[in-house]
Amino acid sequence: MPSVASLEELHRAVAGFTTTDLGLVIEPAALVAARRSLDNSGFLLLGEVHGVRENPLIIRALMQALGLSGLALEWPEDLAPMTSAFLAGEMLVDHSLLWFGDGRITAGHLAMLRERAAAGPLNLTLFDGSIGAGWSWSQRDEAMTRRILAHPSARNGTLVAAGNAHTPTIRTSLGIPLGACLARHRPGVAEIRIRYGGGRYYNNEPRRFRRVRLARRQPRMHHSDPTCDTIPA
Repeated sequence: MPSVASLEELHRAVAGFTTTDLGLVIEPAALVAARRSLDNSGFLLLGEVHGVRENPLIIRALMQALGLSGLALEWPEDLAPMTSAFLAGEMLVDHSLLWFGDGRITAGHLAMLRERAAAGPLNLTLFDGSIGAGWSWSQRDEAMTRRILAHPSARNGTLVAAGNAHTPTIRTSLGIPLGACLARHRPGVAEIRIRYGGGRYYNNEPRRFRRVRLARRQPRMHHSDPTCDTIPA
């Protein structure tokens, strides 16, 4: 189970992560829906399971396919100065928030971000942050939405990647997710969701997807047999 437990190991993992082309194929109807979301709202939501090795490669593939320079990640906003310095070519410095261990922040993400920044202007938003005492799940998602909207807009649209509990554009059993909050402000925003066919990942501990048969449905994206490459707690 690939994982890292020190800053030195993280440096090596970032350097060793290859930002390969996944050969993503987007069905015409899905491409039309994604472009409509970007044209109408300026955003496209991507729901993931944190801790899967291929997640940053899927983000990269979508950004390339849709010509996007804007990316919003469910990372703590306090990491923005460190991340900006890293993308400018400086050495990655240690920070306690790097070590959540829930799979949001991985060596693959850092390698992908540096590659995207080198390829052209990258408008990066980190939209998680501290919450007040007694805040509800819905209030946290509303606060994340406000941070996304407060960030300067990317000229050609922004991909918003978050855990798939946060990306639905309607109310769920958990409350009002980020996607629904964003839809109130930016009508027409759409959600796409990664469907995992099986494989391993790391989210606070080693985990494995139950292998499922991927039925053909509405245009969706999926990547089978994922593995993990994340920073453990």
